[in-house]
Amino acid sequence: MSSSFERHQKRRLISSYFSVVLSIALVLFLLGLLGMLILNAKKVSDHFKEQVVVTIYLKDTAKDIEIKQLQKSLAMADYVKSTEYVSKEQAAEFMKAENGEDFMDFVGYNPLQNSIDVHLKAAFVTSEHLEKISSDALNKDFVDEVTYDNDLVNLMNDNVKKISFWVLVISGIFTLIAVLLINSSIRLAVYSKRFTIKTMQMVGATKQFIRRPFVWKSVRLGIIGALLALIGMAIVLYYLNKTFPELELLNNATLVILLFVFVFALGIVITWISTHIATQRFLNLKTDQLYY
Repeated sequence: MSSSFERHQKRRLISSYFSVVLSIALVLFLLGLLGMLILNAKKVSDHFKEQVVVTIYLKDTAKDIEIKQLQKSLAMADYVKSTEYVSKEQAAEFMKAENGEDFMDFVGYNPLQNSIDVHLKAAFVTSEHLEKISSDALNKDFVDEVTYDNDLVNLMNDNVKKISFWVLVISGIFTLIAVLLINSSIRLAVYSKRFTIKTMQMVGATKQFIRRPFVWKSVRLGIIGALLALIGMAIVLYYLNKTFPELELLNNATLVILLFVFVFALGIVITWISTHIATQRFLNLKTDQLYY
């Protein structure tokens, strides 16, 4: 009978430890993913901003040397990421591929213009910068028109500001939830040992002596949970980097390492503090209060 009871208690204890480790791992994993989102939010927004194209249409009278000089000056500008010259023939081929038919069969000639597509660096994708770049280009006699999607730029910049604000708010809320969930799991694990704690206290053990094994056990569980969370984060980061190489998620290795260290340290710190508080609570209870 005694052996059966001991096995039952051991299974309950293992189940309790497993639930604590799983809770810590899941919470830290989600918190780590949120951290990755925060670290790469600017990189992602910059990537989309740099997809905005400023198209400079050239007059048919433009000379080759003028076009090359303009393209060279744009390439050397600190606000330009890349430029591409698109001839009217290339533009016609692109439209033919898009529409599935050759529009020149109906028109009889190629009405399109030679152009230069300019991709700006993310920091310069604002209405003010685009207006200035457009004005500078139009000052040249051989430039016919400059086009870009100003509404898209304004919408993108507004959304980036809104998303950045809400990501910070959600991060704060989620961090609080993470602490509360881990704390709750630790308290439940310590609660199952409340009678052992009180018995040790009644035979004269000091609070520090009683608390120490519980703290170290929880810290070990926190380390295991943190390691599982880090493995999950590494898999997700590897998959995202392979799927979206243009985002260059692993380029800044220092920030990635710091995030992993932060998640690992958080698993240890939260479990240590939670266990300290939980054991202190049961140490301060009277014997008859342990049943409630």
